[in-house]
Amino acid sequence: MNLLDQKSALDAVRIHEASLELLSDPGIKMEHEGIRDLFLKNGASPGNEADVVRVPREMVEEYLALCPPDVHLADRIGGGRTINATSAPAIWSCPGMNIHEKNSVRPFLADDMARMTRLLDKLENVDGVFGMAMEDVVPNERDVVGLLIMARNTRKHIRAFCFTPAGGEAMVRMKNVLGKDAWFSVGFTAHGPLRWTHLALDVFKATSGHGIPVTVNGEPMAGASGPVTIAGAAAVGNAEILGGIVAVQLMEPGRPCIYNLGLAHVFDMRTMIAVTGAPENALLAAISAAMGRHYNLPSASWVSTESMCPDSQAALEKMFGFASHISNGVSNIWGVGQLESELTISPSQAVMDNEMISYINRFLRGVETNEETLAVDVTREVGITGSYLDHLHTAEFFRAELFMPKLLLRKKRDNWSAAGSKRLDERAEEVAQEMMKPSDALSLGEAEHKELQEIADWFSKNKK
Repeated sequence: MNLLDQKSALDAVRIHEASLELLSDPGIKMEHEGIRDLFLKNGASPGNEADVVRVPREMVEEYLALCPPDVHLADRIGGGRTINATSAPAIWSCPGMNIHEKNSVRPFLADDMARMTRLLDKLENVDGVFGMAMEDVVPNERDVVGLLIMARNTRKHIRAFCFTPAGGEAMVRMKNVLGKDAWFSVGFTAHGPLRWTHLALDVFKATSGHGIPVTVNGEPMAGASGPVTIAGAAAVGNAEILGGIVAVQLMEPGRPCIYNLGLAHVFDMRTMIAVTGAPENALLAAISAAMGRHYNLPSASWVSTESMCPDSQAALEKMFGFASHISNGVSNIWGVGQLESELTISPSQAVMDNEMISYINRFLRGVETNEETLAVDVTREVGITGSYLDHLHTAEFFRAELFMPKLLLRKKRDNWSAAGSKRLDERAEEVAQEMMKPSDALSLGEAEHKELQEIADWFSKNKK
């Protein structure tokens, strides 16, 4: 263990202890009578305010211990990824409500959900597709309709965007259509400080009992809904997450949980903006990873930018974000395609983000030194002033050794000019538009399609 790891582990212990103090005094608000009663029956005590429960250390430790250390993020064809506190990250897209495309922004629509899903399905560094808020679908049907559209257009794991408990119940029915594994996951965020709403807890309840992975999010805003100090905001967010995990385990012992402090913001005191692409956000993501390792749970974060379009600011903030989050060991990273502090998704940005991740992964893979890679005998064979270009060693190793970009420019100016002098985002837009075209290869079976559609139609007619 290096010094950085030792400090990270010590910081995690201190944040954990501070959060336990907060959970015992003043406690945490659980705005759901049934779930609040579960807390009180299993070791918590009433707080000084309505709906508040004081959660003792022993109760937190007991229910944390029920969480499995490995979380399998299944796809819809029997595969998927398993993540844990020390695994390589699973990388997802992001939620949002707008789309930036062809140099303009507009509300995100159901057709965009299909198109964007097809694009994300083809990006090799994307492991999961996130639901979006679709303007042309009524709000209390967006989760079910979104899940149906994504299932039709990707084989990858789906992170459903939750809107209502009734939608959660319908999605549970849809889960069983495509096999026994949970090919989608759900999640919700505490609306703090130190508060879980009735809606969030009801969504957890509606999706309980079926082994569906759940991301439990703390989202303190340093300086607004949490202390301005990063450590203080982390302590508040961690207390919220611990309270949420206890609630989830009270309803379904052993339910897979992903620990997510990486959604935490900082508040810009000059502009009154909740910032998502600052260096402090990367620090909070690193804390999320450290807390995940402390609890032996997979961690999560998001990589975001305040930029409104795929410009230099987006490139700066997202390249740094992906590099720092991956290198700090976050298990589940959201954000492919994300712009405008998570309000907007961009097809061209998604293509560029995919390239960034390949670039970063090559750097983090490092340099292997052994007899073959040091190539002393090869150098002797080539000789002084010789060329390695036609040597068998070069043909054998160059593909694995050298990063081969799919999008970045590696041409001379004359070639670039002859091709229209296009910027990176313009080339990415062209690639994205081609990848979003329909593909029969992704289609569901006829029986599966029919059954999912019947559930969605039933929900539309009978939603509560």
